[in-house]
Amino acid sequence: MSGAINVWTLGEKTLRRLGFKPEEYNDDRFNLLRALGFTAEQVEEANRTVCGAQTVEGAPDLKEEHYAVFDCANKCGKHGERFIGAMGHVRIMAAAQPFISGAISKTVNLPNEATAEDILDVYVEAWRMGLKAIAVYRDGSKISQPLSASADEIEEAAAANAPVRRRLPDERQSVTHKFSVGEHEGYVTVGLYEDGHPGEMFLTMSKEGSTISGLMDAFATMTSLALQYGVPLDALVRKFSHMRFEPQGFTSNKQIPMAKSLVDYIFRWMALKFLDDPALAGSAAAYYANADEAAPAATGSGPVRAEVSQTTEALAAASADPVAVAIQTEDGDAAEHTDGVACHVCGTIMLRSGTCYVCPNCGGNTGCG
Repeated sequence: MSGAINVWTLGEKTLRRLGFKPEEYNDDRFNLLRALGFTAEQVEEANRTVCGAQTVEGAPDLKEEHYAVFDCANKCGKHGERFIGAMGHVRIMAAAQPFISGAISKTVNLPNEATAEDILDVYVEAWRMGLKAIAVYRDGSKISQPLSASADEIEEAAAANAPVRRRLPDERQSVTHKFSVGEHEGYVTVGLYEDGHPGEMFLTMSKEGSTISGLMDAFATMTSLALQYGVPLDALVRKFSHMRFEPQGFTSNKQIPMAKSLVDYIFRWMALKFLDDPALAGSAAAYYANADEAAPAATGSGPVRAEVSQTTEALAAASADPVAVAIQTEDGDAAEHTDGVACHVCGTIMLRSGTCYVCPNCGGNTGCG
């Protein structure tokens, strides 16, 4: 039925009158019967009525003991279960072999579920019965064959395994965010589904036509497709956050004061905006929250505690004014606390705090509490 009721037989004008858009019925996966609301069971029943069952099994007024007269080499139709067994082929060939000087050009057909042992038994039995040659074929063992599955079965199997793209409506809500990383400014616009989840991304860099602008545009398109095909946002955030390459540097976002790349910034901002997970974003807010929770448990006094306090104050200043911290580092105050140790979580250069190291970006440490 799908081969008779489609865009090629009915024409585009008919489909437009039915309310379908060209981008819908020109899609290779478009099925008109399914789009009109017919279920697979209804289509199958129509096929049986119009085209027949292609088997005598279940036919009215035919006794079951007479089925064997109509058996074929393979199962007949979509619902047929009967077929001539492999040894039936071998025995009829053995009966004719004494009267034929050469080999018999006859294939022994086996069902798709036949095993290697079944095929071995066929060859051994053919040898015992004196056949001069034998050919064996298992159903479905070739890419294409004269007797194959119906087009509907192939279409259903392909549709079941095909990825499904969830497109956004023509009119959708969106969020636009201005950002700067190092000396590069840009805008990221995220289109939203009705439930508020992100479904597309557009990136516009300040320098149109530049290599960075082109790469980020391609990157946004790839991210949009990933989101629409169901890739979880948190999986994308974990994969692309903290990637290090130029341009990198300080940002205009107090929650993400330092970014190691444009990709790093974009996905950490996405995590903050749509996942509400500062820890996953590796933001400064997550570090300060951890520091505030740990502060009441601290005991003792002395140079180490004073130095930790000074480091915490420096990190707070980093969130308020990253440029001021950069100047302070150049003056040598904070520079005394940077030994070039990279954070094992996000890769940012860590600050020395006594005998420990603390990451000013994500709050990670070297195991000193």
